[in-house]
Amino acid sequence: QVQLVESGGGLVQPGGSLRLSCVASGSIFSITAMGWYRQAPGKQRELVATFTRGGSTNYADSVKGRFTISRDNDKNTVYLQMNSLKPEDTDVYYCNALIRSTWDVNEASYWGQGTQVTVSS
Repeated sequence: QVQLVESGGGLVQPGGSLRLSCVASGSIFSITAMGWYRQAPGKQRELVATFTRGGSTNYADSVKGRFTISRDNDKNTVYLQMNSLKPEDTDVYYCNALIRSTWDVNEASYWGQGTQVTVSS
């Protein structure tokens, strides 16, 4: 089994900060890509920040300069540091990863359950 578990969401005032964490666990052979997405009610899920297969980063224009993605490969963990938060950042944030398991030669895409981020005064 492979699981992704997010944590770190909550309620914060505009201008505040939050740090999200996502831990991948289970029968993992390798993780080739990992990142964060968000989704508001009635809207399509969108990219926030990711690590690509080559290790480079990709950010949505709306979060550049405010959010930073990082990772700890030994712990199979990816983080999202969110600074200068705005009300429009209010969403459910989801972790995603491309993972090859120890029992399958093919990669598969996995999603976490999501963590709520609410920015309000």
